[in-house]
Amino acid sequence: MAAINFTKMHGLGNDFVVIDCRNKKVVSLAVKAELIGDRRFGIGCDQIISIHTSRRADYRMRIINSDGSEVEMCGNGVRCFAKYLWDRNDPVIRSKKTVTVETLAGIVRPTITSRGLVKVDMGEPVLDGLLIPTTLAGEVVNRPIKVGKKRYRITAVSMGNPHAIIFTDDVEKVALDVEGSAIENCTDLFPNRVNVEFAQVTAKNRIKVRVWERGSGETLACGTGACAVAVAGFLNGKTGNNVDIDLPGGGLNVKWNGNGPVIMTGPAKEVFTGTIDV
Repeated sequence: MAAINFTKMHGLGNDFVVIDCRNKKVVSLAVKAELIGDRRFGIGCDQIISIHTSRRADYRMRIINSDGSEVEMCGNGVRCFAKYLWDRNDPVIRSKKTVTVETLAGIVRPTITSRGLVKVDMGEPVLDGLLIPTTLAGEVVNRPIKVGKKRYRITAVSMGNPHAIIFTDDVEKVALDVEGSAIENCTDLFPNRVNVEFAQVTAKNRIKVRVWERGSGETLACGTGACAVAVAGFLNGKTGNNVDIDLPGGGLNVKWNGNGPVIMTGPAKEVFTGTIDV
């Protein structure tokens, strides 16, 4: 057993246990993730975020799902990562406001805004189906697929992690626990599994979204998912280049002009701190 100091944070209800590993090494986080993430016997979270030093950027971030699997990128997590450092007067982020964070998906750049929100340069979306990855070649825009007995039209986008976006007239009528799980685990189409977003366009600049996250299940929000939905809305001609994404946990603003990086802006909150023996 080892005592681990942690900070509980959330971005629109997508919650994280943040562990600072820059001065104290914490081993086997993936093995401990199930206990840490358990909402009855542990702290409870969708994902664990650990903070590390980096040779390529100002910081390095790892993201571990509550089932122990490690993912490439997390938009809500990046915002919490930046807010954690800002609130502790970290000299790098306090002096530059914009910092670089190394992830498995590459370098991302969060900025603390004058309103206390976090704006993140999420990099360019990947639209080539084979690179997302899917088993579908070319851009996957409004492409018909069949999963089990159900047929869908998907748009596939990678924001450092894979997303399948499905536009629907009413997201509340979707049996997300059934359909999201089936699509996530359809490895014939998505060899690394996939995050699933059901999206309902409510205005030219607004989309309502429900999210099924790979390795976590239904969550109240997903930053990379919101970015992927905004890209999909633009590619399908359903929205413009500045979109408000309404998630069960709250709203994010996403901008994308059809090329270049996706810019996401939203809040991040600290809930409590503590120590857990695992």
